[in-house]
Amino acid sequence: MTGTDTERFHVLTGGPGSGKTTLIEALAAAGHATAPEAGRGIIRQHMAVDGPALPWNDPALFAELMLAWEMRSHEAARAGTGPVFFDRGVPDVIGYLCLTDLPVPLHARKAAEHFRYNRKVFILPPWPEIFSQDAERRQDLDEAHRTYQAMVETYRACGYDLVEVPRLTVPERLRFVLDAITPT
Repeated sequence: MTGTDTERFHVLTGGPGSGKTTLIEALAAAGHATAPEAGRGIIRQHMAVDGPALPWNDPALFAELMLAWEMRSHEAARAGTGPVFFDRGVPDVIGYLCLTDLPVPLHARKAAEHFRYNRKVFILPPWPEIFSQDAERRQDLDEAHRTYQAMVETYRACGYDLVEVPRLTVPERLRFVLDAITPT
């Protein structure tokens, strides 16, 4: 992986229900390349086929599939040019494993070292006013807070600098992120 790719790969992370996916969708609508969240995609796919890799059935298998998805998204993004915005990244899998008290396998740590992103990672804090549960998001607000904290700890441990995205309107959040990646 080249340093150029690392610089143009931007992660948005945080707890569930903080507006990450809405912001990713706004970035896509503005013409930017994006990569969807692994967790929701895997849950959707496995619910459709009664598959085993659901976080409430087999969290370790769910984590392995998320890791594979994130590595594949990273590889696919290398084919393009310009900024790419990821709805979570490889370190999120480590954060998930820590959150669920599962061991972090060596290959997951190696993946976090190998599949790198821009040093500046955008983290979205819990936002109780917009938080909601659905068929794919079964976590409660307490778990959203614990997930946020796990991502803070994990990304810092992986050598990233966190930029907290303020609780603003979607257009204002979009401008905040785009301003933060634009060189001065």
